Formats: sequence, structure tokens, C-alpha cells
Amino acid sequence: MTALATDAPSAPTPSRHGRREITLLFAGLMITMLLASLNQTVLSTALPTIVGELHGVEHMLWVITAFILASTVTMPVYGKLGDLLGRKPLLVVAIGLFMAGSVIGGLAQDMTWLVVGRAVQGLGGGGLMILSQATIADVVPARERGRYMGIMGGVFAVSSVAGPLLGGWFTEGPGWRWAFWINLPLGVLAIVAALLFLHPRRAPVARPRLDWAGMASMTVATTGLVLVATWGGAQYAWTSPTILALAGTTLVAAALFVFAEGRAAEPIVPLHLFADRNFNLTTTAGLLTGVAMFGAISYLPTYLQMTAGVDATHAGLLMVPMMGALLLTSVLTGRAVSRTGRYKWLPVGGSVLVAVSLALLSTMTPQTSLVLIGVYIAVLGTGLGSTMQLLVLIVQNSFPVRQVGTATASNNFFRQIGATLGSAVVGSVFATRLTALVAERLPAGAGPADGTSSLTPALVNALPEALRLPIVESYNDALTPVFLVMAPLGLVAALLLCFVVEKPLATTVEDGPPARS
Repeated sequence: MTALATDAPSAPTPSRHGRREITLLFAGLMITMLLASLNQTVLSTALPTIVGELHGVEHMLWVITAFILASTVTMPVYGKLGDLLGRKPLLVVAIGLFMAGSVIGGLAQDMTWLVVGRAVQGLGGGGLMILSQATIADVVPARERGRYMGIMGGVFAVSSVAGPLLGGWFTEGPGWRWAFWINLPLGVLAIVAALLFLHPRRAPVARPRLDWAGMASMTVATTGLVLVATWGGAQYAWTSPTILALAGTTLVAAALFVFAEGRAAEPIVPLHLFADRNFNLTTTAGLLTGVAMFGAISYLPTYLQMTAGVDATHAGLLMVPMMGALLLTSVLTGRAVSRTGRYKWLPVGGSVLVAVSLALLSTMTPQTSLVLIGVYIAVLGTGLGSTMQLLVLIVQNSFPVRQVGTATASNNFFRQIGATLGSAVVGSVFATRLTALVAERLPAGAGPADGTSSLTPALVNALPEALRLPIVESYNDALTPVFLVMAPLGLVAALLLCFVVEKPLATTVEDGPPARS
């Protein structure tokens, strides 16, 4: 049993990485994580302009959902293969796929190719996050890892605001396509950093037996679930043959996935992970938080542009309070965990703050002060900063390092399922309600010929007040009630995390069993 020290000792690791090597490695991983996290938000402020130019507001949610769905499906695959084959070559492949998707998106002339580009980006993006987190676990003990995980959370915080800012600046300057082209120099830099600085522990020499059945059934089940959430109640009625067939296919594929994982020699999501109490609790809480987080931040910049009448760059700046709060909280909580070894109640409090922030956001109106909205967003950032990275640390501390990639990927997989459902459901409900409200409130023949498909912030702000006001109020009334519906998810996550067992954080990196309380 590993003793819970109070002076946060820094023990040497069996991988023989020195402090300078770990610093250089960590710098390379931060570039990689920035590349992935930036592209979850960079299009948020550009989306209204993009869908207006490409005439496809009904496909707007797929620009976000396609990336999240593709990255979700590939996460467990990258995690397992990283444990079996080594993380360095997989990371280079993931960055290459991400750059290829960026080229497709940058050249897209219609919404179909834009969505394809985002999906290819997601195929690489799923590996960028997982392989970065797992590589740190290869060389840094859990007790010291808190400060590193805090900085990783800070990278996400920076990208959550830098993304909308860059997206807004590109939209108003050289054009929204530069939101894709900027990934190419960043990708080259990330590949160079991976080749020079990443030297993780050697993978087993034996040829692994890949879990093809598990990969296929998981892909079908995940895709079916997202299509049900996206199309149900919007393109098709919930009781339509299409939705019922998709739901049935999802259930069958999920059952086949469980069956395949029980028989596979090297399952991508080993069933024994679910025998660990902390894994189950943190994974479920992460899924619920993912629904709330991505359901909120994916559409806030669009909401601010339409209702407050600000431009894309200003909408990005209005997300700064969330970035500052998330960055500060993530770093401080990470350092506190490394110093004290205690971590249980931090994500509990963070989940409560997420619920409070969603309830506050649901009270917004077109007349709400932007300063007050900034306060609401800062509360959300504080909650996320004390939650997300610590959930990953709890999972990693529950398994030996030879399984840390698989465990990390599985935990992130279910969190991303929540993110996918959050973006899909909120986007679907928002688009459906918006179309209905605009049609109801505008005089007959007064709106655009194609309904809401070509509405952009510039077009709405240029309309006469008699037409602009109903559209602005429709945007508000279509989105804010959804925030209130999602608020209880944070409370449920907090309740679940109360039952986490606070195991001592390991002070060495080793292949043996994890620390037990």
C-alpha cells in the first residue's frame, strides 16, 4: 500500500525521464492538446456566417457534432493501441489525419464537404487528447500529476476563448476558411515536437490481437445514438420508422459490443474497468458534465451575436470570463491536489457550480447586461476548472500504468458521448424551436425566402427594428430554456461524486497494481 505523504515527495520514475526531458515532452503535448481543443471552439463564432454563406443552417449542428462524434469513436481505439503499440507513432498519425481534415474543410464549397472535413479532423482529434493524457501518466506519478493536469485544463481554458476569438477575427478579416488553414503550421509544429521530445516507455514486442469486432460494433452503436438524438423530433418524429430503426440498431450494436468485449483477447474497453467503483462514478459524472458543458458553450457565441448585436470578435471576447475562471481554477486545484494529496470534494463542488451557472444562463434575455452574462459564464468556468481534469486523474490513479491509456480513453469516451449528445440535442431543439418561433412571430412574407437558413448576424442587425426584434427574441426563447433543463445534470454529477473513494495518489510510476485505500 502506498502511504499518503503530506509533503508531496517527488519520486523518480522507472522510465528514467529527467526533469528537463519531462518539461520538453510536456511542452510538445501542450501543443498537441491545443491543436485538438482549439478546434472544438474555433468555429463557434464563425458558424452563423458560414451557414449563411453556404445556405445550410439546418446542418449547423453537424459542423460541431461531426467532429465530436468522430473523435469519440476513435478515442478507445487510440487508447488501447497506445497501450499495445506505443503512443508516439499513433500521435503522429493522429496529427496527420487532423491536418488532412483541415485541408478538406478549408477547401469546402458546400456544407456537405465542410461536415466531411470536420469528421476527418475528428478521426485525428480523438487521438490527440487521449495520447497526450496517457503519455503524461507514463512518466509522472499520480501524486505529482495534479499540477500537470491542471495546466492541461488551462490549455483547454485558453482554447475555449482563443478559439472563438480567432474564429471571429478570421471571419471579419481574411475569411472563415483560415480557421482551418491555421491548423497546418500548428500541426507541423506538433509533429516536430512529437518526434523530438516524446520518448514513452516501450510497448510489448509481441504482435497484438486487435479487437475488430469491438471497434465495428462500437462505431455503429455510437453513430446510431447520435443520429437518434440529432434527428429525433426534428427531421423525423420520435415514433417514425427511421428513428425506431436507428434506436433498434443502436441497442443491438451495443449488445454486440458488450459480447465482443467479453470474448476479445485485447478489448478496447475491457469490462473489468467497470468493476472499479471510482471508474463508474467519475465516468458517469463526466458524461453528465459533458452534456451540460458542450450543450452550453457550443451555442453561447452564436446567441451573443444574434441577441446582443455584437460582432464575431466581440462575442469571442465575451467568453474571456469563462477562460480566466477555468484557467485559474484548473491550475490552483491541480497544485492543491499535488500538495495535499486530497481531491474528492473539489469535483463535487465544481459540479454544483456547473448546475448553478446553467440555471443563471437560463435567465438571460436580450436586455440582460453583458457584464452580468460575463459573471454567469465565469461561474461555469470555475465549475469546469475544478472538475474535468481531476476526474481523469482519479481514473488514472485506479489502474496500473500499463492500462492507463485504455482506462483514460474509456473514461473520455463516455464523457465525449455526453458532449456529442449535448451538442446534438441542444442543437436539434434549438434549430427546431427557432424555425417555429421565427415563422410564428414574423409577418407573413416578411422573413427570408428560405426561412432561417440564410440568417447571419450582419443581416439580422441590418433589419428594421420591427423585423429584427422578433428574430432576436426567437433566438433567446429558443435557447435559454434548454439551459434550465440541463441544470439538474450538474447536481446529479455532484451526488455521484460524493461516493468516490479517495484512494491515496501513487508516488511512483510502476506497472504493478494501483494504490488501495
